[in-house]
Amino acid sequence: MGAAATFGVPAVLAGCGSGAPSPAPSGSGGGLGTVTIGSNASDEIPKKTLDTVLKGFTQAATRINTVDHNTFQENINRYLRGTPDDVFTWFAGYRMRFFAEQGLATDISDVWQEIGGGYTQAFKDQSTGADGKQYFVPFTYYPWAVFYRKSVWADKGYEPPATLDELTALAGRMRADGLIPIAFADKDGWPAMGTFDILNLRTNGYDFHISLMAGQESWTDPRVRQVFDTWRGLMEYHQPAALGRTWQEAGQSLAQKKTGMYLLGMFVAQQFPEADLDDLDFFTFPEINPAYGTDSIDAPVDGYMISAKARNVDGAKAVLKHLAQPSSQDIATKLDPGTLAAGSGADTSGYSALQKRGAELVSKATHIAQFLDRDTRPDFASTVMIPSLQSFVGEPAEIDSLLSSIEKQKANIFR
Repeated sequence: MGAAATFGVPAVLAGCGSGAPSPAPSGSGGGLGTVTIGSNASDEIPKKTLDTVLKGFTQAATRINTVDHNTFQENINRYLRGTPDDVFTWFAGYRMRFFAEQGLATDISDVWQEIGGGYTQAFKDQSTGADGKQYFVPFTYYPWAVFYRKSVWADKGYEPPATLDELTALAGRMRADGLIPIAFADKDGWPAMGTFDILNLRTNGYDFHISLMAGQESWTDPRVRQVFDTWRGLMEYHQPAALGRTWQEAGQSLAQKKTGMYLLGMFVAQQFPEADLDDLDFFTFPEINPAYGTDSIDAPVDGYMISAKARNVDGAKAVLKHLAQPSSQDIATKLDPGTLAAGSGADTSGYSALQKRGAELVSKATHIAQFLDRDTRPDFASTVMIPSLQSFVGEPAEIDSLLSSIEKQKANIFR
């Protein structure tokens, strides 16, 4: 993350260890049998990336079982308690530790003895369980920021805002110029979490945000109410009918110059034609509270774990060592312009201008959050926060009753 960064199912998942038909194994075989990999890389570019990286793995055959990203994430608990694949894609930090503590992941501390020199301490910390053992291998990461097309902004004379007031004024100018100011989508439930995260980080700071995610603060606290008040004030500039729109569709509206800016992860680049990628740029979400400035961002880390029920542990560990190699991560960042390599040995000389800017943004951040659904319990994120944020997006005037409902449900989950 850069020297300055600190990191703080059975049949439901068809194909992921469920007994459903799987693709034929790929790779040259080697002596370690076949390794099955449960993947949520269902979009075209991430799917191609994983397939390409594993084509270079020669110690075992691999079978990738790909499931829609949201389905995989919402059913991960049942999947890991059922008949999971040997290796599965997952997330660093709290969500990794949650499943490690449940006994659903395999200790890979021995793998880290070999690969540890290729990662910063910050990445190792995000891969370490509460018991001090490692359970996760980081692969790629991506910062969240506000993205825009340079050509559109140059044509209109727009400048990146430094404060919330400047952002609101800019949104007003965009609307007057015939643009929808802020692209927005929440059909899948998780994108709105990014908006909540950054507003809370900017308003109340990193420590409060992480404490809230851990169930240690009240959702009826006036500080949380202020976040939703601020968000409601921005709603008039959001792309309407967000609950019927996917993030990909919102990203395409930015690419098509129909919207002026979009708060999302750097993976929004996947929705831009290759010829237009140089026209994509971003700024970090502006200051709201001078006490915190812009010191915090979301920069989720994606990677791989071995399930506790893995049938081919030796082969699975070999796969993780392969994924940790700089050459593997170099393939990923070349194929996917919206990602950065987690390993410190990766070749960044081939990074696009956007990727270099992304790496710089992360390196300068004082605090890095992993994203709402990764910084809290998965059951709280899925069963409480997704419907609650979608309810807010649909009815932004109903704040007090919404926060009371979240708090009541939180109390039943965080015991």
